[in-house]
Amino acid sequence: MRISRFGALTATVAASALVLSACSAPADQPSEVVEGSSVNVAWNQAFYTYNSNTSYGNATANANIVYMTSSAFNYYNNVPELVKDESFGTYELVTEDPQTVQYTINEGVQWSDGVPVDEADMLLAWVANSGVLNTPEFDPNEFTNPETGEFTEDYPTDVVYFDGAIGAGLENVTETPEIGDREITLVYDTPFVDWELAFGVGLPAHVVAQRALGIEDAQEAKDALVEAVQTNDAEALAALSNVWNTDWNFTELPTGDDANLLVVNGPYQISNFVADQFITLTANPNYVGDNAPQIEEITVRFIADPLAAVQALQNGDVDVIQPQATADVLTALESIDGITVNTGVGGTYEHLDLQFDQSKSGHFNDPLVREAFLKTIPRQQIVDTLIVPLNPDAEVRNSQLFVPGAEGYDDSVASNGMAERFGDVDIEGAAALLAEAGVENPEVCILYASNNPRRVNQFALIQQSANQAGFNVTDCGSETWGGLLGTPGAYDASLFGWQSTSLGVTNASANFRTGGINNLNFYSNEEVDALLTELDTALDPARQIEIQIELDGLLMADNYGLTIFQFPEVTAFSDRVTGVNPGPLSPTIFWNIWDWTPTEAASE
Repeated sequence: MRISRFGALTATVAASALVLSACSAPADQPSEVVEGSSVNVAWNQAFYTYNSNTSYGNATANANIVYMTSSAFNYYNNVPELVKDESFGTYELVTEDPQTVQYTINEGVQWSDGVPVDEADMLLAWVANSGVLNTPEFDPNEFTNPETGEFTEDYPTDVVYFDGAIGAGLENVTETPEIGDREITLVYDTPFVDWELAFGVGLPAHVVAQRALGIEDAQEAKDALVEAVQTNDAEALAALSNVWNTDWNFTELPTGDDANLLVVNGPYQISNFVADQFITLTANPNYVGDNAPQIEEITVRFIADPLAAVQALQNGDVDVIQPQATADVLTALESIDGITVNTGVGGTYEHLDLQFDQSKSGHFNDPLVREAFLKTIPRQQIVDTLIVPLNPDAEVRNSQLFVPGAEGYDDSVASNGMAERFGDVDIEGAAALLAEAGVENPEVCILYASNNPRRVNQFALIQQSANQAGFNVTDCGSETWGGLLGTPGAYDASLFGWQSTSLGVTNASANFRTGGINNLNFYSNEEVDALLTELDTALDPARQIEIQIELDGLLMADNYGLTIFQFPEVTAFSDRVTGVNPGPLSPTIFWNIWDWTPTEAASE
């Protein structure tokens, strides 16, 4: 076994876009696929939707597959630094006042069914992820199933509601963009600091329109979509939004009339999918970019138990794993020959969020009850028991916005109150607050991944501690926890990890702004919203840090929740594949999937 360490997440990271858990440059010429080559990868959660931009689909397990089957204007390497993919398209800042950005997709870029990727696809991405044309005041939470997190059959068909990445920047482009031949021009109402991270092509416009509007011809379908957006045709947009929101939610291989859900524009395409077992990607013959893969077939196998993933690696059932790290995992890996192991600190952090509205019990509407519960969370015990055996230097994380070691972290910790108020468990203080609130034995049902051993252990430690103060902590754990996040009435608190996807400072909006796509606990604070708006346009790095420190303090004053620890990370791979160089940002091990090279064994 060869062991190496990669460094902690770079200290330049302050706040990042988030999803639910040696640099190699792209080749100058497309690689050739090694015929017959295949590699199996283990991942701890099953894929369940191809649209990872919805509140339902925003999870790493989905984003991994989307990344490998999609092309983009840029991506992060493992330094991490932003890399432009000019084999897909280009973009430029045309003017700074007003901030105007033009995107152009290269001629010849096409979807896997041969249809060109063009301005219609970009216009769809804008309307879906800006929310500008959504029906005002519509509340989708009234039509969300608390058992599954998906929209119910009662969801109205006459409203326009794209459940996109609202809060990620495009909501600042309120005028319908001008389009040309494979071009779109975005004009921001106010300058947006992270404009390079705000836009990309998502679902194929022709397929969305074919399914929503009943148009068979691809070009006619795209033309109809463009007209609907440009004329704000509410009837057509309602149908388009409903299809965009829900049709790409699938847990097995779509066939028949649904086969067009598999149309993609990246290096790989989905070729097989068995529910709760695996999803297989095959090299896309219609891909024309620089990031062409060398491995013909990648199969991602869903293995929740980290020790089971290690066993699968040892048995040769999988070739690459990045399981949730535990002391037992590292011990087990030490006994396996012919593998390489990388360890370090990743970009994911564990946290406990409280529901501010539409919770299962409603008790956390009272700030005294929120504060009382947070006083019982044994964060130090969790770190000492579960993380220190992997990383002796591990510490409790005490900021919602800053990564430990980043500029601003120490100053924020000194002022935000998390360490001071909730550094130690205070059972007596919690009980006193419950008495002051006049609440006896309040129920708190916690949502977490019930098939994740570390989360099971954390839940048990929290339950034992909180119950001593008079809480009744109950189990809302589920193997399908990801789809339940943000579902009204499903739980009272959630325990999971946010995986950083970028180095952008403005993306805190997605988590904490009223209505943000990652605002899964219905938190709302006008002062926070105002600061986030200022952060969107703050060009001075010093002011950016000041704003984030202020935000951190406001979140703790509201008893928002608690961060617990930065994830220790372990990646292991067999001698059947080379080129695996994990990075700290999502999609971690998959960021350079085109550089993975099969050895002779992978082609046998």
